[in-house]
Amino acid sequence: MEEIELAAENALAGVPEYIWNGRSLPVPIEQIASSHFCLLVKEVEDMAAAPGCPPLGDGQSLSGLLLASRRQIWVNADEARRWAGRRRFTIGHELGHWVLHRQGQQSLFCRHGSVEAPEAAVAAKPPGPAKAPTTKPPLPITEEEANVFAAALLMPAELVRFHYKRTTREFNELCEMFGASGAAMERRRHAVI
Repeated sequence: MEEIELAAENALAGVPEYIWNGRSLPVPIEQIASSHFCLLVKEVEDMAAAPGCPPLGDGQSLSGLLLASRRQIWVNADEARRWAGRRRFTIGHELGHWVLHRQGQQSLFCRHGSVEAPEAAVAAKPPGPAKAPTTKPPLPITEEEANVFAAALLMPAELVRFHYKRTTREFNELCEMFGASGAAMERRRHAVI
């Protein structure tokens, strides 16, 4: 995954300073997608209305999708309203598909479980004794790569390390600074510190 991390670093390095100066937080992911990569970001109520959308089973939803041929990123509007960090991660994830996987693709559809949704899992977790962990099937490699790209884009390693030391390791402050969920920040912190 080092190549994915490097691809995200290179993507950020190419962003003009008028969009992002390389230091301010949170990283302005939507402006990077729209102004630097010329991708339209749309919040959509009915994700299944996307051209070529695969059939969804009961309880399945789409968190986001990249319509490469139209240069559009669609974000699930309901999820975006409920979890701002999720919206940011979904945009970063779809931007990862744009940078890493768009060759020969018309559309890339990301189901709810493909884009890391830590806020949803925490919000939906009932109080009470912990239950045995359920086994999820592994993500397809392209989905895992897009997740790594999004994390590296939204939480650049150098800035995470710098602010981790500066904030005396105050975890909630880090989450707010980076506009990230606790679960996403925890994974990123373990990956880079």
